[in-house]
Amino acid sequence: MQVRDIMTSPAIAIDPFDTIEKAARLMLSNKMSGVPVVTSQGQLVGILTEGDLLRRSELGTEGMRSWLGTLLQSPGRAAAEYVRTHGRTVGDVMTAEPIAIAATSPVEDAVDEMVHHHVKRLPVLDGARLVGILSRADILRALLQVLTPQESTTDDDSIRAAILEEYRNEPRWAGPSFINVQVHNGVVELSGAIFDSRLRTAARVAAENVKGVESVIDHLVFVEPMTGTTMPI
Repeated sequence: MQVRDIMTSPAIAIDPFDTIEKAARLMLSNKMSGVPVVTSQGQLVGILTEGDLLRRSELGTEGMRSWLGTLLQSPGRAAAEYVRTHGRTVGDVMTAEPIAIAATSPVEDAVDEMVHHHVKRLPVLDGARLVGILSRADILRALLQVLTPQESTTDDDSIRAAILEEYRNEPRWAGPSFINVQVHNGVVELSGAIFDSRLRTAARVAAENVKGVESVIDHLVFVEPMTGTTMPI
């Protein structure tokens, strides 16, 4: 799955010379927590987020530095902070050089970028042109679409084979496996011995994710690995 398959397009954007008042109204009316900043030539130059508007002189939220911090602060840094807390245009307060993603990138890469950089949205580019935006909500919608049950005609033997294949694909916890799988009318029954209680949940989840499974019945027995004694569920 590529980013362009699930992104929101076209993206709502704002000009760096627009006022922060206009930007705030745009964000509130569209229920956006951030908006890409694009020049009249279509070049992405920044992103304006709710976080960029938290420290404002109008609200008295600029933040106070200690006397030592003020003493050690360079004039240039002090000037930059003043602009961010008092600036009236989007270009003055936006986050410049935002993290962006190509439209043809895998969604996995986009999620990696979001997690690594602690951002909630990514502008999506086709070359240098802004073509959309990918937010956490877009990813949740894609997940919901995948999770929505589809009508299945999968037979019991195919379901059992798929579950066993999934166990074989997870040697970190499922192999060598002592889990037996039986399927009747889409109902999966798991039996056998496990030596870590967490395997019970993993075995159930793996079975539930196989297409055609209606429910999972757990008959697994936990065996204490040091003593070999059977422990209650």
